[in-house]
Amino acid sequence: MTEQLDTPGLTSVANFRDVGGWPTTDGRTVVTGRVFRSAALAKASEADRRFLADLGLRTVADLRSVAEADAAPDPEIGDARGVLLDVLADAARISAPANLDTLIADPEAVAEANDRLATGSGVEHMIGAYRGLVNLPSAKRAYRELFTGLLDGTPTLFHCTAGKDRTGWAAAVFLSLMGVDRDDVFTDYLRTNEQFLPAMAHVFEGFEAAGGDPDLLRPLLGVQSSYLAIALEEVTIQYGTIEHYFAEALGIDAAAQDRLRELYLT
Repeated sequence: MTEQLDTPGLTSVANFRDVGGWPTTDGRTVVTGRVFRSAALAKASEADRRFLADLGLRTVADLRSVAEADAAPDPEIGDARGVLLDVLADAARISAPANLDTLIADPEAVAEANDRLATGSGVEHMIGAYRGLVNLPSAKRAYRELFTGLLDGTPTLFHCTAGKDRTGWAAAVFLSLMGVDRDDVFTDYLRTNEQFLPAMAHVFEGFEAAGGDPDLLRPLLGVQSSYLAIALEEVTIQYGTIEHYFAEALGIDAAAQDRLRELYLT
């Protein structure tokens, strides 16, 4: 992999990285400095907002729910246009990280969650959620708008709450469409465990202090290869190939897919 953008100055935005830098199977490379991913931006410090603005961002795509965005709005990032793309609008439940601070403040809720998670319900929930990223009508609408927006070729950052599931899927299918090797797609996806879990130390500690087993939170707060594999398998079942997923599920035809490759490969 080629060198990605160095981000030593980011102290208040978790799970940030350049999506570019990966080689493709045909010998090209995904360009750097144009597509970025992260966790929520609501607590970004002034210095971090300045860092992000200096990237020349023109679009910040927020993949969170309306409720999440209302509770913790994105700050202004330079001249970037903010767009809310609610991936889970049609889902019965939103992602777990959005509610954890409330959960750990209530010992009774912790006890109830601990009992549920001990049965393996956390993994079961995540598997269902990842199938939803492929199949939910709201997910198709949101990802269609995200990738159609990339056709303007200007720097874009997309994020959700943790920057791992809704955001992780967006990055994985983008890199797959670019022709990045499957192993590298998984490597980028799994970097969340290094870049996001440390930021959740207070949640693990709070859950344990309230009587819960912190290890039971890992399936919800981290990522596992099996989650992404389930979603990619769903694409294969429903559409056959990633190109057909873009064309049939997202309405991004072969010409637009070729244009994305022209813009984001070198």
